[in-house]
Amino acid sequence: MALAYIGLGSNLSDNVDGHIVAPQAQLNKALNSLSSHRQINLVTVSSFYQTPPIGPGEQADYINAAAKLETQLTPLQLLDYLQSIEQQQGRVRNIRWGARTLDLDILLYNQLVQDCDRLTLPHPRMRERGFVLAPLTEIEPQLSLPNGENIAALLANCSMQGIVKL
Repeated sequence: MALAYIGLGSNLSDNVDGHIVAPQAQLNKALNSLSSHRQINLVTVSSFYQTPPIGPGEQADYINAAAKLETQLTPLQLLDYLQSIEQQQGRVRNIRWGARTLDLDILLYNQLVQDCDRLTLPHPRMRERGFVLAPLTEIEPQLSLPNGENIAALLANCSMQGIVKL
């Protein structure tokens, strides 16, 4: 089994069968989808964090979290599954870093270093994003990137301005 770390985020509600699904509920729904896959074992999930948006235009704050998984899926199979969850939950990809109902990113997959057209591992911008590192450090403070950098040390050098643990 491979060990993977996933970043989760949402800042838009969605109308599902006449019910409004708020950002926190979007993350919970995605976590349920992850835990229901027969080749994924959801090991642990961080607290939720409210974080200011990064991206264009006026956006609502995000709700972010991190999850640790054991999986039999390859990195690309896992990516495909994450994108299918995003699509099922109303994700529309039209503006880079725009508001979204759900964003699921593979942050780390074992200690694999990979750079292909569909997937870069470790996640290329996680090193400077407190909203990624804070929940990741909460669940695995001793975790290091493949180059040996400790995520807690990286977090100490990130701005935590506006990031609130819920």
